[in-house]
Amino acid sequence: MLIDDFQPSRDKHHPAKKPKIVQPLERLDGPSIHELAAREGHDLNSNEAAGPEASAASAFVGDHTKSASARVSRAQDFVRDASEEPIGLDNSGSKKEERGWRQKFTKRLSKKQWLTIAGILVLIVIAGGAAFALHWPSKPSPLQVNAAPIKPKPKPIYSPLSGLPVTAEQAQLPVTGVMIENSLPARPQSGLSQAGVVYEAIAEAGITRFLALFQDNEPSSIGPIRSARPYFVSWDDGYDAPYAHVGGSPDGLADIQAWGVKDMNQFYAGSYYHRISSRYAPHNVYTSMADLQALEKSRGWGGPSNFVGFARKDASPAKTPTVTTINMNPSSPDYAVSYAYNAKNNNYERSEGGTPHIDALTNQQIAPTVVVALIIPYSLGSLDSSGAYYSVYNNVGSGPAYVFQDGGVTKCTWSKASNSAPLKLLDINGADVKLNRGQTWLTALGLDSQLSYQ
Repeated sequence: MLIDDFQPSRDKHHPAKKPKIVQPLERLDGPSIHELAAREGHDLNSNEAAGPEASAASAFVGDHTKSASARVSRAQDFVRDASEEPIGLDNSGSKKEERGWRQKFTKRLSKKQWLTIAGILVLIVIAGGAAFALHWPSKPSPLQVNAAPIKPKPKPIYSPLSGLPVTAEQAQLPVTGVMIENSLPARPQSGLSQAGVVYEAIAEAGITRFLALFQDNEPSSIGPIRSARPYFVSWDDGYDAPYAHVGGSPDGLADIQAWGVKDMNQFYAGSYYHRISSRYAPHNVYTSMADLQALEKSRGWGGPSNFVGFARKDASPAKTPTVTTINMNPSSPDYAVSYAYNAKNNNYERSEGGTPHIDALTNQQIAPTVVVALIIPYSLGSLDSSGAYYSVYNNVGSGPAYVFQDGGVTKCTWSKASNSAPLKLLDINGADVKLNRGQTWLTALGLDSQLSYQ
């Protein structure tokens, strides 16, 4: 029985509890508690009156000089023993009695002993946390990648003639003008599809002729090459271009000298030209860009031409084209020109005399990106010393123009201030009309009525 049950009560409102009688446990066969204690090395003589719980507590707190690890072991034994059912209570003993026993026992621990136990537990927690931190896999550091600095994309270089992207070397090439024939025996011509800009006008007797200007393309065959005319010389001079031709009209040859045009007349540079056997004279004179560039270098004209080309832009085809067919008739049906708009390629497929205009070098139909009609006053000149009537175009000044591109048409004004000045295409505000990058084909018409489109 518990000693506290015999304490007399000093409170009349709370009389002392009646002593509880605890029946001794039936002795079982086997070693006694003293024998068990002796086996474990404990001395129970001095603590028998207090019971086995006091012995365990006394054994736990008795030796403060032992190491911290021994104290931790004894604290664990104490907690395990305290959780067991008190000796001497039968199965009918209440939980309240068990709780009361724990309270009585814990009151016997001093403050110093509690602090010692708390310190040991704190050390255990700290040691466990340190071990956990040491063995927990650390998060891998992010991979350091020393990426090379991104180089800015180089700005594109455009041909001042065609507006197409070119290399730096191509942009420094001179523009080269070549006079190409368009009579029926001269068809199909070679190299026309690779020119950046082409001017078309009547030479004489209603027969048209072309001034083809090259820079970024270098066709291996160009021709047939024919004679010069004043208005072609004037257009060529606006590009500061060396001019390839075979002779010319008296006025044309005089203008070349008077205006200081870079003359590459075949009469005085025959080794840079050749005649083909499949054509008869005078429709068989041909050359190549390699030959013409060699001729230019031999005369010190290998550097870039000094001129201002057309203002250019990127293509912006209309979703619904408003002009799909263009017709021009400068003289007669054999020289009547038509263009069919190809929406897929955003260009204009050229025909003349009712048949597709083919380039013999590529065997493909000529299809410029931009088509321009220039309305320029035209007349027949007086009979010259050669017995011919040569055409006269007043191509210095200004007049109406029609620009066809992106499936539509823009009405504007052409302007050329002098023979050496570039041809300009201006809107109603006097600003440059921007043309798509690519080949531009310009045809001179004497009257508006020679042009129709739908």
